[in-house]
Formats: sequence, structure tokens, C-alpha cells
Amino acid sequence: MSRSQEPPHRLFFPFGNPFRARTPKGSKLSSKLVFLLATFEDSLAEGLIKLTPKSENDILSFSWMALAVKLLCETHKDVKTLIEELELPVSDWDEKWLDEYLDISLKLLDICNDFSSELSQLNQGHLVLRCALHNLASTSLNQFVHARSSLDGWNQHISNRTSRVKSHSPILDRLKESLDLPKVQKNSAKGKVLIHVMYGVKVVTLFICSVLASAFTGSSVSLLSINIPDTYRWAQAFTELQKNVNSSGRSTVLRERDAVDESVKKLHSMIQGNVDGGMKLEEFQNLVVDLGREAEKLTQGVDHLTKQVDEFFHVVLSGRDALLSNLRESETVLDQGSGELRTRQL
Repeated sequence: MSRSQEPPHRLFFPFGNPFRARTPKGSKLSSKLVFLLATFEDSLAEGLIKLTPKSENDILSFSWMALAVKLLCETHKDVKTLIEELELPVSDWDEKWLDEYLDISLKLLDICNDFSSELSQLNQGHLVLRCALHNLASTSLNQFVHARSSLDGWNQHISNRTSRVKSHSPILDRLKESLDLPKVQKNSAKGKVLIHVMYGVKVVTLFICSVLASAFTGSSVSLLSINIPDTYRWAQAFTELQKNVNSSGRSTVLRERDAVDESVKKLHSMIQGNVDGGMKLEEFQNLVVDLGREAEKLTQGVDHLTKQVDEFFHVVLSGRDALLSNLRESETVLDQGSGELRTRQL
């Protein structure tokens, strides 16, 4: 798997003996398939444990969200590796499952674009903050007026921004529905392993996308509660992560942006006090320093998360393109009716 750097002969599994693990119902898997499945699931469980926040303050920070999207990238790469190791050709996949994959992957690309749009708008707001900080470097009354105007501009930018993420509920609902779709993979041991693995990918993808959507919209409506059967080795790790995130008890406002909002509010109030007469210069300068620090944290967080979202977009796109490329290749199949060879083209 992409996250595992150990040599091939290393047989230690942190989540138990893979040959005693529960396998897909009704399956008789070879030792190789059991090993591949356990390796993937243990890798996913380790990633979920690392993502479990150590404190409530970690949830909905940009650093945590970047780590969450990084887990998505690694998990989707792991699936690609597993499919190659399964040696399961596309021609053996059920057409209904292929349609579902193409539909879901397209929706994930749309979600990535909307997340990038949200991050771009936050990045544009940084220019407003830089202008305010420049004006706050002077203590002249005229500069204070300009600074107050810039701070007002930040508040207006945040309140008036257009969010495309608010329209994600139907997409997330569709992804959740896909968890309950019948297992349409052909009746083979390899196919059942693939279905078992893809369930994990869909659960983690749905959960992380819903958390990011909640963060960007400032609403907990998108947060989900998914019950995972104990047949999955990563079930306990996921349940613990979901419980921590969903029970944080705090509003779903982005933490770094919330910190900037608080600094702007305090400075705006103090500037107004100076215009009306009187200001404590040292306290004012400390607030300016605080705003500069919080603005820098916000910018770094936005940049880091933007890179991870872009990477996830390309991971999904490359997987989709690879599948479409395989489907477009002509398949020579035996026409059972005439006994002649025919070509099937997508």
C-alpha cells in the first residue's frame, strides 16, 4: 500500500492476525487475498487513528482538515495499488458497479472544485487584511479611518461570499445511498475483496467531505452518523473518530478564521474608541500583532489545505481517466450466438 514502507517479508499486523480476521460473507479467500485485504484495512485504521483529534481545539482547524484530505489521497491511492495486485481486469467488473463508480467520482470532482472555490475566497480576504495591517502601522487619525474601512471590508467579504458548498446536501445524500447499494460485483473472491475495500473508501470519503462541508458552511447539518459493521478491521477506529468530531460541542466555524474574526472585532472596537477619543497605545499595538499572527496562520492553513484538495482532485481524476481509458479499449469477445468474434466498444 502507498503508506506502507516496510519490506515485503514483514508480517506484523497491529490490528490482529489477518488469517483470523472476518472476511466478506460467503467468501473463501486465499491466503494472498486475506493478506491484501488485511494490509489495506490496517493501513486505513492507522490513518483514522492518526486523524482522531487529541483535543477539541484540533477539530475543524485547517491543519486537521489538511490531514483528513491527505488520508483521502492515500486511501484512494491504496485502492489503486490493491486493484493492480488483485489482477482483476476491468472486463470482469459488473457494469452497474462501473456506472456507480463513474457517477461518484464525477461528484467528488465537483466537490473538490467547490472546496477550492471556498478556499480561494478566503485567500482573497487575506488581501483585505494586509491592507488593514498596513494602515494600522500608523497611529494617525486618517490612517485609523482607512484601517477601520479595511476591517469593515473583511467582515463584508466573509458575510457576502457566495458558497457553492451549501448545495452539497443532495450529493452527500447520494454518496450515502451508495453505501447501501446491492453488491453487484461478479461472484468471485477477488470481486468480493474489492467490494469490501470500496465500502471503506466510500465511508471515509463521505465522512471527511461532510465534515469539510460543515466547516465551510458553518452548519452541522452536513455532519453524518454512520454505523460500521464490526466485520471491518477499521470499524473501531472510524467510530472513535466520528464520535470525537460529531460530539465536539462547538460551532462548526473554521477555527483560524474564527480567530481572525475575533481580532478584527477587538481592533474595530478600539479604533472606534480612538475616533471618539482615547486609546491605550500598548494594548492597541498588541492587538495589531495578534491580528497579524492570526492572519498569517489563516493564510498558511488555506494554502496547505488548497494543496491537499488539489492533490485529491488529481488522484480522483487520474483514477477515473485510467478506468475510462481501459473501457475505451476494444475488447474482443466471443459472440455466443454466432460463434464469431466481435468487438465491443464503450
